[in-house]
Amino acid sequence: EFRKTKNGTGHFTNLSLEQCELYVGIDFTQDENINKLIETHTCYVLYPSAKSINLNEEPLDNNGKDIVLFLIDSTWPCSRAMLSASQNIDALPKVSFTHTKRSVFTFKEQPKEYCLSTMESTLCVLELLNKHQLENIETKSLETFLTPFHKMVEYQLSCNL
Repeated sequence: EFRKTKNGTGHFTNLSLEQCELYVGIDFTQDENINKLIETHTCYVLYPSAKSINLNEEPLDNNGKDIVLFLIDSTWPCSRAMLSASQNIDALPKVSFTHTKRSVFTFKEQPKEYCLSTMESTLCVLELLNKHQLENIETKSLETFLTPFHKMVEYQLSCNL
């Protein structure tokens, strides 16, 4: 989906985080950079599953290494296809969270009311990583994290009128 949408929320997320890398594709099984990250870091993928670690309830274990969290910016069907094709990422422990927020990404239909955009989900994760002292992000930075996203939504809505 990212290839079709030049200003998707994954792109905004990438620009908003200091230590963020963007990979475009479906099958990352043989991707040298991703495999090196998996080999040298404690890695997780943000994706709901029956066995996922709920960040609201428990922190991530870093096993003495830096943590890498893979975020998938895509439609739900494409995300499932990517995980199915990318055996290396699919094998990682899954991470999820619970929330009561409603997406402000109103011009794009979400499959369920509780679904959030990549950028909104990233903010939830950052807040929880702060809570578990795995990150140390200033409150002001968290409060303004979604500002570019909100501006994009306002612009999109003004174009649709």
